[in-house]
Amino acid sequence: MADDASKPAPAADAKFGRGFLHDIWYFAALASDLKLGKLQRYELLGEPVLLGRDRAGKVYALKDICPHRAAPLSAGKLRDEADGTPSVECPYHGWRFRTDGACAAIPSLVADQAMDVSRIRVRRYPTAESQGLVFIWISADPRFDGEPPEPPPVFPGVVGGGPKLVDRMVFDAHIDHAVVGLMDPAHGPYVHQQWWWRSAKSQHEKAKKFEPREQGFAMVRHEPSKNSRAYAILGGEPLTEIVFRIPGLRWEHVTVGARQVLSLTCLTPVSETQTKITQVIWSDHPAFLFLKPLIAAGARAFLRQDGDMVNLQNEGLRYDPSLLWIDDADRQAKWYQQLKREWSLSRKQGRGFENPVEAATLRWRS
Repeated sequence: MADDASKPAPAADAKFGRGFLHDIWYFAALASDLKLGKLQRYELLGEPVLLGRDRAGKVYALKDICPHRAAPLSAGKLRDEADGTPSVECPYHGWRFRTDGACAAIPSLVADQAMDVSRIRVRRYPTAESQGLVFIWISADPRFDGEPPEPPPVFPGVVGGGPKLVDRMVFDAHIDHAVVGLMDPAHGPYVHQQWWWRSAKSQHEKAKKFEPREQGFAMVRHEPSKNSRAYAILGGEPLTEIVFRIPGLRWEHVTVGARQVLSLTCLTPVSETQTKITQVIWSDHPAFLFLKPLIAAGARAFLRQDGDMVNLQNEGLRYDPSLLWIDDADRQAKWYQQLKREWSLSRKQGRGFENPVEAATLRWRS
């Protein structure tokens, strides 16, 4: 007997701006967000999810709906069963569920009422904790009870003893629009017009080499553009590489000699109309010791400017217009859509993912 969430999940819609990818890792939270014994409610892909850390430090995730009367389990308590395993107690009638999803007890049952409570389950989501980040595997099959076939992504440049900066924001947009908005190379001079970055007057032609990477693509390591003034605070001769990976991970790894900066942007769909943006920066560069307030203010301004543009864009999107994509400035957006289609098709056909991205040099003005 399973909860009523055991219906098959909808497949990712092929149309841009609809549906979500499944059978893939999503960023869920920073490891530091999850405290021992605390139950926390999240919404991911339109579903309520309880994320917690048991008293032994292990992270777990369950669907945040009790199958009895639909109360949120996150409003309950973390208990220990007689065998020492942790369980979550529903606040309504005290039903308890182990962190693997199996029901451990129904207190209202009396001794002569035979019932195998372990057959009652809530959905369990596999989780993984890596590099101070927590990932959750969202399967297309709500009854999936195994382990994911692959580990979560690992990022270069996670140095310096913990994040130097963390910023969060919710965009009022489907993840597709949030992703292509943040990777778009041509909006910078118009949306991000600061004296320390660039202006519309500083535009010039650029040519960048791209290549396929695991579940995504990369702008291969290169010297930053001369009109990107913010890199000047790092001194030396910085080199940067920018990588995107589905479903919504984008990171820039900057090296200045032996010093490193990693700026990771995680896009997690909350619902069809909202996407959570989490930006995390690690570095062992001394600039983050002396100029951290300035860098933090700049990063925060960037993200809010993008959020403001999303809200402005929504004024047009509510009429469901057709969108015009051009080469080369929109090639990354096209690749993203191809990656999504191929991922969904490969899962449906039960075969390996074949990256559709081909190496190319893209040219645009910004």
